[in-house]
Amino acid sequence: MKNYIETLNTKIQEYFKILSPEGIPEFLNAYIETPEMQKQAKISTTCGTIYSKMFHNAFWYSSLEHSIGVALIVWNFTKDKKQTLAGVFHDIATPVFKHTIDFMNGDYETQESTEELTTKMICESKEIMTLLEKDGITVEEVDDYHKYPIADNDTPQLSSDRLEYTLANNLGAVFEEWSLAEIREIYQNIEIQTNEEGIEELGFKDKKIAEKFVSGMRRLSAEYIENRTKFSMQFLADIMKKMSEKNLITVEELYSLSEKEAVERIENCKEDKIARNFKIWREATQIKQSSQPEKGKYCVSIMNPKIRYINPLVRQENGFVRINTVSEKAKGDIEKARNFKTEKYAYLDFDF
Repeated sequence: MKNYIETLNTKIQEYFKILSPEGIPEFLNAYIETPEMQKQAKISTTCGTIYSKMFHNAFWYSSLEHSIGVALIVWNFTKDKKQTLAGVFHDIATPVFKHTIDFMNGDYETQESTEELTTKMICESKEIMTLLEKDGITVEEVDDYHKYPIADNDTPQLSSDRLEYTLANNLGAVFEEWSLAEIREIYQNIEIQTNEEGIEELGFKDKKIAEKFVSGMRRLSAEYIENRTKFSMQFLADIMKKMSEKNLITVEELYSLSEKEAVERIENCKEDKIARNFKIWREATQIKQSSQPEKGKYCVSIMNPKIRYINPLVRQENGFVRINTVSEKAKGDIEKARNFKTEKYAYLDFDF
């Protein structure tokens, strides 16, 4: 019987082999196969945007694939089982449409409102708790990947989490910009370094490779806060909120349904033009933008979204430094990512 990773498309399997050249650690497969982790296979990393024609993704990439990728990176660099499991569990509490629910909770600036459920999800899983007991690991050692700097750290540092989604999103989950060979070139140039605070952090051996990575990061950083993205996430958040208020979906179901089931629930909804407006959004090929609010339209303005950018370390003769201090090209890309602006309003031609 095939394990989960063996059921994925060839490109993703090859990508995972790059992240962990020695193969998938045997202990990890058992955790991946638990019901709580398998539920993440039915949630896209695109925060619901994949369901609109405004976006073009080369392949489906789930929250589970992202979590596996993070775990493989952690394992590759640390060979530490606890840190690896913290990496694979970090999105176990992800609801349908991912960070869209953070928007629903009013948390579009940090996008961390759902993370508090991680411990609860782990503790309530009989399968995961049995595996942890067998491995002699406590919940407290794996329920918060923030405590492991190679797994996660603060922006703009490079962590396994930020590295994974930047690689996968440029491989085709968002843009098809980098080939597997380019992913391998970038990944093999990374090592554990020591940052300004004396803390371990992933960094680059070569400035040219770091510049290439930062260039790919900049394109994605803009995509994450493009008006079509912000509009779509707020729109889906408003749909979920309205359906919740009318008892058409429960908050608990946001964490138990697959996205396919959630989409079907929306499409079959008879209340408040929800299904009609959802169809308009799904068929739209571009967003409309304005400097002023558009009356009678569903109009969104989000001026302080979470800006995702990375200013990685790079090896120099005198130690490890931030790439923006030794590369004008990278410095320019990072500034473009940090200062990317959109029109104040985005809208589509319906009233919601």
